[in-house]
Amino acid sequence: MNDFDFLHGSWDVANRRLTAPLTGGGTWEEFPGHSVIRPLFGGAGNIDEIVFPTLDRRGVTLRLFDRATEQWSIHWSDSRTGRLDPPVTGGFTGDRGDFYGDDTLDGRPIRVHFTWYRLGPDTARWEQEFSADEGRTWEHNWTMDFTRTGPAFSGLGGA
Repeated sequence: MNDFDFLHGSWDVANRRLTAPLTGGGTWEEFPGHSVIRPLFGGAGNIDEIVFPTLDRRGVTLRLFDRATEQWSIHWSDSRTGRLDPPVTGGFTGDRGDFYGDDTLDGRPIRVHFTWYRLGPDTARWEQEFSADEGRTWEHNWTMDFTRTGPAFSGLGGA
């Protein structure tokens, strides 16, 4: 239930993203971010806001632990749309978390895979990949490298 406790606090985030996923293009862009993540429900959830200053955008992630299924759901919203995207679900094995879901890209159905890596007390990594063929092949399209800038929050995660 406390799989994401490592993420609580403030982070600088180095982003590397494919500009046109699933098109065969290979152009990558790099940009900074800053994220603040705080716990919810005594560790059974958390919420973060990330600012992308060079893109003039923000995003929000809500992570919730389903006690019945013992799976996490990860929900994303972006200031460009204000829409809550379909969640990915999954969990951790050791220091790696894998989360899968269904979405659309430019009107066509895709599979989405998030991978979280706990790399130590002050570093973490998130990766995203898409599949247009129901998961037979995957294209890696976004990486976020997290470096802690502030301590984890305490006392905010009430039951």
